[in-house]
Amino acid sequence: MRFLSRFHVDGFILSIIAVAVLASIFPASGAGATTLEWATKIAIAFLFLLYGARLHPREALEGLRHWRLHSVVFAATFVLFPLIGLALRILVPSVLTEELYTGVLYLCLVPSTVQSSIAFTSIARGNVAGAIVSASMSNLLGVFVTPLLVVLLMNTTGEAHVDASSIVDIVVQLLLPFLLGQLIRPRVAGFLQKYAEPTKLVDRGSILLVVYAAFSAGMVEHAWAGLSAWNVVALVAVCCLILAVVMTATAYAGKALGFSLPDRIVILFCGSKKSLATGLPMAAVLFAGQPIGLIVLPLMIFHQIQLIVCAALAQRYAKRTDPELEVATAS
Repeated sequence: MRFLSRFHVDGFILSIIAVAVLASIFPASGAGATTLEWATKIAIAFLFLLYGARLHPREALEGLRHWRLHSVVFAATFVLFPLIGLALRILVPSVLTEELYTGVLYLCLVPSTVQSSIAFTSIARGNVAGAIVSASMSNLLGVFVTPLLVVLLMNTTGEAHVDASSIVDIVVQLLLPFLLGQLIRPRVAGFLQKYAEPTKLVDRGSILLVVYAAFSAGMVEHAWAGLSAWNVVALVAVCCLILAVVMTATAYAGKALGFSLPDRIVILFCGSKKSLATGLPMAAVLFAGQPIGLIVLPLMIFHQIQLIVCAALAQRYAKRTDPELEVATAS
């Protein structure tokens, strides 16, 4: 990555693209897919263990108290995104097919992703404690809010429900490792400070693992079958437009509301994300008997675009020297 940086090429972005291509050519299936699923879960749990061990309990408590920050993130996730999704109805059928628009609206209703939002906030030297609370609470609330929004705004079976195991997974995979990290912090804090650079590989490694798992699942499900090149180009353009609008809105909102730069980084990264890990299983329940592959395709494409864009922004923030550097939202 240092070699590539001499030529202004971000090695992390190239890694994301390379992993996506690799997953498209060699998708995991059968026992391999099961192993990949468990490996992703373990990596994410270990990531949150490290976050808990890095943060002083006082910082974590401060993150819980920062209600203004979390309110802005929730508003972006569950108000701004749905309004954009509804407005994009005007693109049917000239730009988007009915099925693809259903998927676009659905991606606007799912909660924020957790691991990548926090990982990018950490890389960008933002308020990690605030990001953990905002992203985790968004994901927890999304278990209830997303099905409700789907029933209110979309034509589904009307039998929307979410398995209680979704809540258990969030608690077991995210919150418990974080609390365990807090408990072992006195023993490992010195080690983590001494070897800060190697532990950053966990942040990037977890994101790459999620990318591989997402693209692998899409290939196995034949998500791209039956789509024309125009359909794909139009869908990518729409996803880029959504991300650009949301990132611009969250960047200006953070500044207008007087948040510090570390908090504005949280709003930017947590407020602009959509969770593939949460969205895929919800879609299987909410759209039973419908073309799930096409419905989740916009979410999958948006997920990859947001990772690439946010990786570039996070790397840019990480290199800053001015603590009051303004938010860059160039697409």
